[in-house]
Amino acid sequence: MSTVSYASRPVRIEPFDLHLFGMGQHWDIYRILGAHPVTDQGDQGYRFAVWAPNAREVHVAGDFNDWRYGEFPLYPVGSSGIWAGFVPGVARGALYKYGIRGFDGTIVYKTDPYALFAELRPGTAAVAWDLDNYQWTDENWMRGRTTMQPLSSPMSIYEMHVGSWQRRHEPGHPFLSWPELTPRVLTHMKNLGFTHIELLPIAEHPLDESWGYQTGHYYAPSSRYGTPEQFKAFVDACHNAGIGVLLDWVPAHFPKDAWSLGRFDGTALYEHADPRRGEHPDWGTHVFNYGRHEVRNFLLANALYWLREFHLDGLRMDAVASMLYLDYSRKPGQWVPNEHGGREDLAVVHFLRDLNVVVHGQFPGALTIAEESTAWPGVSRPVYSGGLGFTFKWNMGWMHDTLDYMRLDPIYRSYNHNALTFSLLYAFNENFTLPFSHDEVVHGKGALLAKMPGDVWQKQANLRLLYAYQWAHPGKKLLFMGGEFGQWNEWSERGELDWMLYDFPEHSAYTVLLRDLNDLYRREPAMHRNDHDWTGFSWLDFSDYGSSVISFARKAENAPCLVWVFNFTPTVRGGYRVPMPHGGAWREILNTDSRYYGGTDVGNPGRITATERPGGHFIEITLPPLAGMAFIPE
Repeated sequence: MSTVSYASRPVRIEPFDLHLFGMGQHWDIYRILGAHPVTDQGDQGYRFAVWAPNAREVHVAGDFNDWRYGEFPLYPVGSSGIWAGFVPGVARGALYKYGIRGFDGTIVYKTDPYALFAELRPGTAAVAWDLDNYQWTDENWMRGRTTMQPLSSPMSIYEMHVGSWQRRHEPGHPFLSWPELTPRVLTHMKNLGFTHIELLPIAEHPLDESWGYQTGHYYAPSSRYGTPEQFKAFVDACHNAGIGVLLDWVPAHFPKDAWSLGRFDGTALYEHADPRRGEHPDWGTHVFNYGRHEVRNFLLANALYWLREFHLDGLRMDAVASMLYLDYSRKPGQWVPNEHGGREDLAVVHFLRDLNVVVHGQFPGALTIAEESTAWPGVSRPVYSGGLGFTFKWNMGWMHDTLDYMRLDPIYRSYNHNALTFSLLYAFNENFTLPFSHDEVVHGKGALLAKMPGDVWQKQANLRLLYAYQWAHPGKKLLFMGGEFGQWNEWSERGELDWMLYDFPEHSAYTVLLRDLNDLYRREPAMHRNDHDWTGFSWLDFSDYGSSVISFARKAENAPCLVWVFNFTPTVRGGYRVPMPHGGAWREILNTDSRYYGGTDVGNPGRITATERPGGHFIEITLPPLAGMAFIPE
């Protein structure tokens, strides 16, 4: 890197920009703060600007001046708390930090909160970069997204951790780049038929083991996988292949690393000063001060940044429950009630509502998804009706109940039948997504296949049954990587998926099943059009707990209904009577016991006639072992 020998000089920031930032409503503040290439008085270089209201002085230091403090001062911009300056000669790719002298005279080197790129760990410096560096080709996708109706559209999500999906089999840097990943991911997704990919956090983070959930640079895509424009090209390619891209976003907390946001100007700037509000007891991290306008602006603009600059189709927000409750994971005396004496964080409620209003207003068709694990009312209801305004909420209750039920030996399932039926008491209280996420296959919990009871065949049949039940149940679908081929080992970020299992037919058959489930889900309106409304679902029989069998119908106006029947025992039942929505001929269109999926091929070929008997219309069928079946009228 060439040495910069010119002096820095002040720059102007428009009063209206300062006004909006002070109100917490500057949606493009990342174009004002941070480092941006400009030409000033004929000199090329970078304009630097950082918010540090309690600093005594701020300097830029980097590899262009051997990291010496004091050579390139920034200048206060009125009373805004912003320090800014132009440094001639700084080139794209230069490493830099801010040297900040706090109110007590101590100098600390901090990374740029608005850095657009950052060096690979263990380095923590920001990289001078630029924003407008990519020519998009996804106009048709982006135009179509604005008219999309997400609640009534099919949505099946493949959750993916980029760093451990596939890896290089060579020493040194183990991560595949975005250009290397793109063709492999697209081929895999087209083979599976998922509508969306959801990426675990890719904002730069110093620790691989955090999976990205302890973010260090909120505006910088991780250098593990390449440059920001290479990530844009990945999203662009996904869109041109008809696949949406969602991103995990982490506004709930941030790490305490000395180079990062904590005590940024020597004071509690981004975090609460009171540790009862500003420290997270579970994760040893800082909690944002959501009541401070400039902090809210930092987060709100960051959400818009990913959607605008990277064309992402939505954000899944991590750990929302930890944000909403002041006493989350805290004992009496360790938390401060709100102004009304309650446990709700009113500043967070205000922040989340603002976030969802702004996102949905500026990006029609973009999704916001809450991982919220409590019964907070109206998480996915509009702000104007008193809700938080998210598009969807993860159904954590369904996930835990279903996995607890599936872990049981079938002989005990009849005593826990309510674990299957309970979710339909509240299935339409929110716009739910049904997740089997990364959190369920780590830290000793075992892979989905390993959770299943019985011998190897029964485990595999149970997993096929589980997938059919997930896809048939009202709600959008989410499956973590590795589940598509029945991985035995639980997930680890230290390696890659066990791709060698594809060499075994009983494992590759899961991909065939998921492809067929996704095709059925997308093809039949009854499977998705009324996903979040009682009009799209009706029980046929939920009372046969003795046999551990349930049946229900999925429905949509002006479309054939589908009947689903599930046998949660390994017992084959002949002549089993199933109530039907109406008479006539029916046809079995999916059976997880099919030989194509690794089953025993017990089923019901040909036409089945629903006959009228006292109480309605019924069909008599053979129930295959540990299987789900779908029927459609002919």
